[in-house]
Amino acid sequence: MDQPAQLQFPIHDLLARRWSPRAFDERLVEAPLLQSLLEAARWAPSSNNEQPWQFIVASKEHQTDWNRLFECLAEGNRRWAFRAPVLMLSIARMHFEDDGRPNRHAFHDTGLATENLVLQATAQGLVGHQMAGFDVEKAKADLRIPAGYEPVAMIAVGYPGDHALLPDRLRERELRPRIRRPIGEWAFLGQWGRSIVQRD
Repeated sequence: MDQPAQLQFPIHDLLARRWSPRAFDERLVEAPLLQSLLEAARWAPSSNNEQPWQFIVASKEHQTDWNRLFECLAEGNRRWAFRAPVLMLSIARMHFEDDGRPNRHAFHDTGLATENLVLQATAQGLVGHQMAGFDVEKAKADLRIPAGYEPVAMIAVGYPGDHALLPDRLRERELRPRIRRPIGEWAFLGQWGRSIVQRD
């Protein structure tokens, strides 16, 4: 199922097609495709080229590892993510490697790497859904994340599935048109509050 963006201005088709469905097919994702996702993440820009991102990746081919990530998810996400054949956790290194200073851009840069990853997924016929709903402390403990690193987001990855298999409320959300705030509400010209989109 496609949910192309309703655009104000033209953008690349890959960006318009990327979305975050909850309906996943349980078919396993081939290792070369997963490696391509990580290669895309590798080439994201970052402050001082620090590349502060880390990813823990678990496929249902290795059920124990996959379960470890799944058990960190909030109950609401478990209702649909149980079908996703791959779960990932993005993690940010919170200090610069060269001098140990705090890196206030670590989450930003990890987000850029994740966006590269999900765009590559779209290009390969996969889908990715990022989740804030997970137990951060459990993830730190169960996944043995060292001090100085912070979990950012869980990501379900796989092939698109049948939305009819979702619970009613989630299926309704899946079928609802995608919406975004108009550009004029959040992009300003020269100073705060002066909309970049000129009105007639």
